[in-house]
Amino acid sequence: MKIQTFQDLIEWTQQLHAYLAECLKHCATQQEEARAKWLLEYLADHEATLGQTVANFEKQADPKALHTWVYDYLSHVPITPHQACSSPYAEMSFDDISREIFSLHDQVIALYRYLEGRADIPEARELVNELLKLEEHEAMRLAQQINRARDL
Repeated sequence: MKIQTFQDLIEWTQQLHAYLAECLKHCATQQEEARAKWLLEYLADHEATLGQTVANFEKQADPKALHTWVYDYLSHVPITPHQACSSPYAEMSFDDISREIFSLHDQVIALYRYLEGRADIPEARELVNELLKLEEHEAMRLAQQINRARDL
């Protein structure tokens, strides 16, 4: 998907989370380690919910922000959903899965931080800031849940 506007960015992010949810769900059916299987199922649900939450941003956002061009994105290396599922989650350990998921979320957060400072209008800056806060909050929530599961 080519990202030209902030609306495209929201759609891309939603698709990334939805694709990851499907990938994790599929891999959970093949995972043999109980704790890793639970993690994949939890992450699949989490990513599906996060994808829906991101999609709601498009409905609530200021149209001026949605239609603002994202010129600076072109110089940023894109994250493709296919990279997210190229790792064989079904064969990975609990810790390896955790690292992969956090790496992906860190890349999305880094992209939003990059774009936040380059948004041309206040409405676009506010939109990216809200998306950034959502991603950061969800990453922290994931970290808490994964650490709890790790302690069990």
